[in-house]
Amino acid sequence: MSNREIVVKGIGKASASPDLLIIEMALESKRMDYEETMQQAADMIDSLRAAIESAGHDGTELKTTSFTINTRYESYRESGGHKQRFAGYVCSHRLKLEFDLDMKKLGVTLGAISVCKANPDFSIKFSVKDPNAVSEHLLASAVENAKVKAKILAESASVKLGAIQRIDYNWDELQLYSKTSMDLMCCFEAIEPYDMGIEPEDIDLTDTVAVVWAIE
Repeated sequence: MSNREIVVKGIGKASASPDLLIIEMALESKRMDYEETMQQAADMIDSLRAAIESAGHDGTELKTTSFTINTRYESYRESGGHKQRFAGYVCSHRLKLEFDLDMKKLGVTLGAISVCKANPDFSIKFSVKDPNAVSEHLLASAVENAKVKAKILAESASVKLGAIQRIDYNWDELQLYSKTSMDLMCCFEAIEPYDMGIEPEDIDLTDTVAVVWAIE
Protein backbone atom coordinates (compact mmCIF):
# COMPACT_ATOMS: atom_id res chain seq x y z
CA MET A 1 0.00 0.00 0.00
CA SER A 2 1.33 3.46 -0.87
CA ASN A 3 1.55 6.28 1.69
CA ARG A 4 -1.23 8.06 -0.15
CA GLU A 5 -3.95 5.48 0.47
CA ILE A 6 -6.32 4.74 3.28
CA VAL A 7 -8.03 1.39 3.91
CA VAL A 8 -11.30 1.34 5.82
CA LYS A 9 -13.36 -1.66 6.87
CA GLY A 10 -17.07 -1.12 6.56
CA ILE A 11 -19.52 -3.17 8.60
CA GLY A 12 -22.93 -3.73 7.08
CA LYS A 13 -26.04 -4.78 8.97
CA ALA A 14 -29.37 -6.09 7.71
CA SER A 15 -32.44 -7.63 9.26
CA ALA A 16 -35.18 -9.58 7.51
CA SER A 17 -38.36 -11.23 8.67
CA PRO A 18 -38.61 -14.87 7.58
CA ASP A 19 -41.21 -15.52 4.90
CA LEU A 20 -40.12 -19.00 3.79
CA LEU A 21 -40.35 -22.42 5.45
CA ILE A 22 -37.88 -25.16 4.58
CA ILE A 23 -38.35 -28.76 5.68
CA GLU A 24 -35.21 -30.80 5.08
CA MET A 25 -35.72 -34.57 5.11
CA ALA A 26 -33.47 -37.61 4.97
CA LEU A 27 -34.45 -41.13 3.88
CA GLU A 28 -32.29 -44.22 4.19
CA SER A 29 -32.86 -47.70 2.80
CA LYS A 30 -30.74 -50.78 3.56
CA ARG A 31 -30.94 -54.18 1.90
CA MET A 32 -28.54 -56.97 1.02
CA ASP A 33 -29.56 -56.87 -2.66
CA TYR A 34 -28.91 -53.80 -4.82
CA GLU A 35 -32.24 -53.92 -6.65
CA GLU A 36 -34.13 -54.40 -3.40
CA THR A 37 -32.33 -51.40 -1.91
CA MET A 38 -33.28 -49.22 -4.86
CA GLN A 39 -36.86 -50.47 -4.80
CA GLN A 40 -37.18 -49.67 -1.12
CA ALA A 41 -35.75 -46.18 -1.78
CA ALA A 42 -38.30 -45.65 -4.58
CA ASP A 43 -41.16 -46.80 -2.35
CA MET A 44 -40.07 -44.44 0.41
CA ILE A 45 -39.95 -41.41 -1.87
CA ASP A 46 -43.34 -42.32 -3.34
CA SER A 47 -44.78 -42.53 0.16
CA LEU A 48 -43.26 -39.21 1.17
CA ARG A 49 -44.46 -37.48 -1.99
CA ALA A 50 -47.99 -38.82 -1.43
CA ALA A 51 -47.88 -37.49 2.14
CA ILE A 52 -46.98 -33.94 1.15
CA GLU A 53 -49.57 -34.00 -1.64
CA SER A 54 -52.21 -34.95 0.94
CA ALA A 55 -51.18 -31.80 2.83
CA GLY A 56 -51.89 -29.62 -0.21
CA HIS A 57 -48.44 -29.40 -1.80
CA ASP A 58 -47.54 -30.14 -5.41
CA GLY A 59 -45.48 -33.33 -5.48
CA THR A 60 -42.92 -31.63 -7.74
CA GLU A 61 -42.10 -29.20 -4.90
CA LEU A 62 -40.24 -32.02 -3.14
CA LYS A 63 -36.66 -31.54 -4.36
CA THR A 64 -33.66 -33.85 -4.07
CA THR A 65 -30.55 -32.22 -2.60
CA SER A 66 -28.38 -35.35 -2.58
CA PHE A 67 -28.66 -39.04 -3.49
CA THR A 68 -26.04 -41.71 -2.81
CA ILE A 69 -25.88 -45.50 -2.77
CA ASN A 70 -22.90 -47.34 -1.34
CA THR A 71 -21.88 -50.80 -0.25
CA ARG A 72 -21.64 -51.36 3.48
CA TYR A 73 -19.50 -53.69 5.53
CA GLU A 74 -19.52 -54.88 9.11
CA SER A 75 -16.55 -55.82 11.24
CA TYR A 76 -16.23 -59.13 13.01
CA ARG A 77 -13.55 -60.78 15.04
CA GLU A 78 -11.88 -63.97 13.94
CA SER A 79 -8.69 -65.73 14.88
CA GLY A 80 -5.93 -63.54 13.60
CA GLY A 81 -7.72 -60.23 14.23
CA HIS A 82 -10.59 -58.10 12.93
CA LYS A 83 -12.07 -58.69 9.51
CA GLN A 84 -14.87 -57.23 7.42
CA ARG A 85 -17.69 -58.82 5.51
CA PHE A 86 -20.17 -57.50 3.00
CA ALA A 87 -23.39 -56.32 4.68
CA GLY A 88 -25.41 -55.10 1.72
CA TYR A 89 -26.18 -51.65 0.36
CA VAL A 90 -27.31 -48.37 1.85
CA CYS A 91 -29.11 -45.68 -0.12
CA SER A 92 -29.27 -42.17 1.34
CA HIS A 93 -31.70 -39.66 -0.12
CA ARG A 94 -31.87 -36.06 1.12
CA LEU A 95 -34.72 -33.79 0.09
CA LYS A 96 -36.26 -30.46 0.89
CA LEU A 97 -39.69 -28.89 0.69
CA GLU A 98 -40.02 -25.10 0.56
CA PHE A 99 -43.22 -23.08 0.91
CA ASP A 100 -44.46 -19.69 2.11
CA LEU A 101 -44.35 -19.10 5.85
CA ASP A 102 -47.66 -20.49 7.10
CA MET A 103 -47.58 -22.16 10.50
CA LYS A 104 -50.97 -23.80 10.03
CA LYS A 105 -49.82 -25.35 6.75
CA LEU A 106 -46.64 -26.46 8.48
CA GLY A 107 -48.73 -28.26 11.09
CA VAL A 108 -50.79 -29.96 8.38
CA THR A 109 -47.63 -30.96 6.50
CA LEU A 110 -45.89 -32.40 9.55
CA GLY A 111 -49.07 -34.22 10.47
CA ALA A 112 -49.09 -35.89 7.05
CA ILE A 113 -45.39 -36.74 7.21
CA SER A 114 -45.80 -38.22 10.71
CA VAL A 115 -48.02 -41.02 9.40
CA CYS A 116 -45.93 -41.56 6.27
CA LYS A 117 -44.40 -45.05 6.03
CA ALA A 118 -41.11 -43.55 4.87
CA ASN A 119 -40.57 -42.16 8.41
CA PRO A 120 -37.93 -39.55 7.38
CA ASP A 121 -35.56 -37.70 9.67
CA PHE A 122 -36.25 -34.00 9.27
CA SER A 123 -35.37 -30.48 10.34
CA ILE A 124 -37.20 -27.17 9.92
CA LYS A 125 -35.63 -23.87 8.91
CA PHE A 126 -37.02 -20.35 8.50
CA SER A 127 -35.55 -18.29 5.67
CA VAL A 128 -36.41 -15.64 3.05
CA LYS A 129 -37.74 -15.99 -0.49
CA ASP A 130 -35.60 -13.18 -1.92
CA PRO A 131 -32.04 -13.63 -0.57
CA ASN A 132 -30.60 -11.32 -3.23
CA ALA A 133 -32.50 -8.33 -1.86
CA VAL A 134 -31.13 -8.98 1.63
CA SER A 135 -27.59 -9.47 0.29
CA GLU A 136 -27.74 -6.25 -1.75
CA HIS A 137 -28.95 -4.25 1.24
CA LEU A 138 -26.19 -5.74 3.39
CA LEU A 139 -23.47 -4.81 0.89
CA ALA A 140 -24.82 -1.29 0.43
CA SER A 141 -24.87 -0.87 4.20
CA ALA A 142 -21.25 -2.05 4.50
CA VAL A 143 -20.00 0.34 1.81
CA GLU A 144 -21.94 3.26 3.30
CA ASN A 145 -20.46 2.48 6.71
CA ALA A 146 -16.97 2.50 5.17
CA LYS A 147 -17.65 5.89 3.55
CA VAL A 148 -18.71 7.44 6.86
CA LYS A 149 -15.62 6.12 8.62
CA ALA A 150 -13.33 7.25 5.80
CA LYS A 151 -14.73 10.81 5.88
CA ILE A 152 -14.26 11.03 9.65
CA LEU A 153 -10.69 9.77 9.39
CA ALA A 154 -9.86 12.13 6.53
CA GLU A 155 -11.30 15.18 8.29
CA SER A 156 -9.51 14.28 11.52
CA ALA A 157 -6.22 13.93 9.63
CA SER A 158 -6.83 17.12 7.60
CA VAL A 159 -6.56 15.28 4.27
CA LYS A 160 -8.92 14.91 1.34
CA LEU A 161 -10.26 11.63 0.04
CA GLY A 162 -9.66 10.89 -3.62
CA ALA A 163 -11.13 8.17 -5.83
CA ILE A 164 -11.78 4.66 -4.59
CA GLN A 165 -8.87 2.46 -5.65
CA ARG A 166 -10.16 -0.96 -4.68
CA ILE A 167 -12.96 -2.74 -2.87
CA ASP A 168 -12.18 -6.10 -1.27
CA TYR A 169 -14.95 -8.51 -0.38
CA ASN A 170 -14.72 -12.22 0.39
CA TRP A 171 -18.07 -13.24 -1.17
CA ASP A 172 -18.78 -15.96 1.40
CA GLU A 173 -22.25 -17.43 1.08
CA LEU A 174 -24.67 -15.88 3.55
CA GLN A 175 -26.57 -18.16 5.90
CA LEU A 176 -30.04 -16.66 5.62
CA TYR A 177 -31.74 -18.65 8.37
CA SER A 178 -33.53 -17.56 11.52
CA LYS A 179 -32.03 -18.70 14.81
CA THR A 180 -35.43 -20.08 15.79
CA SER A 181 -35.23 -23.86 16.05
CA MET A 182 -37.94 -26.49 16.29
CA ASP A 183 -37.20 -29.87 17.87
CA LEU A 184 -40.20 -32.14 17.35
CA MET A 185 -38.51 -35.53 17.14
CA CYS A 186 -39.65 -36.59 20.62
CA CYS A 187 -43.31 -36.17 19.69
CA PHE A 188 -43.18 -36.59 15.91
CA GLU A 189 -45.76 -39.38 15.83
CA ALA A 190 -48.19 -37.26 17.82
CA ILE A 191 -48.10 -34.13 15.65
CA GLU A 192 -51.56 -32.72 14.98
CA PRO A 193 -52.42 -30.49 11.99
CA TYR A 194 -52.95 -27.18 13.78
CA ASP A 195 -51.47 -23.69 13.86
CA MET A 196 -48.50 -23.95 16.24
CA GLY A 197 -48.54 -20.18 16.87
CA ILE A 198 -44.78 -19.76 16.45
CA GLU A 199 -43.34 -16.44 15.32
CA PRO A 200 -39.78 -17.05 14.09
CA GLU A 201 -37.04 -14.65 15.10
CA ASP A 202 -35.87 -12.12 12.52
CA ILE A 203 -32.73 -12.95 10.54
CA ASP A 204 -29.98 -10.55 11.62
CA LEU A 205 -26.87 -10.39 9.45
CA THR A 206 -23.57 -8.57 9.46
CA ASP A 207 -20.87 -8.50 6.81
CA THR A 208 -17.68 -6.56 6.11
CA VAL A 209 -16.05 -4.94 3.12
CA ALA A 210 -12.65 -3.23 2.82
CA VAL A 211 -12.55 -0.04 0.74
CA VAL A 212 -9.29 1.60 -0.35
CA TRP A 213 -9.29 5.34 -1.10
CA ALA A 214 -6.55 7.46 -2.56
CA ILE A 215 -5.57 10.47 -0.45
CA GLU A 216 -5.19 13.73 -2.36
